[in-house]
Amino acid sequence: MSGAVAKYKLLIKASAAQELERIPTRKDRRLMVGRILGMADDPRPPGCRKLSGQDKYRVRQGLCRIVYSIHDDHLLVHVVKAGHRKEVYRK
Repeated sequence: MSGAVAKYKLLIKASAAQELERIPTRKDRRLMVGRILGMADDPRPPGCRKLSGQDKYRVRQGLCRIVYSIHDDHLLVHVVKAGHRKEVYRK
């Protein structure tokens, strides 16, 4: 019997959901949502990077970025920002 890995819950901050809606093309939005949904199975997908000085990670999707934190003890991925790379790192 293979050891099944538990799925992570996804929590998307309301402001991050609004940022997703502002992504101009439907294709880019769909790719971003797919990338977020994939984090339920693998919260540290290939290409993800830990942000220096923070307990957050980022993953790239074209010119867009998804910034999120991982809570392994609760099996939770919390998406805090999503959008164009010029905007996403601003406070």
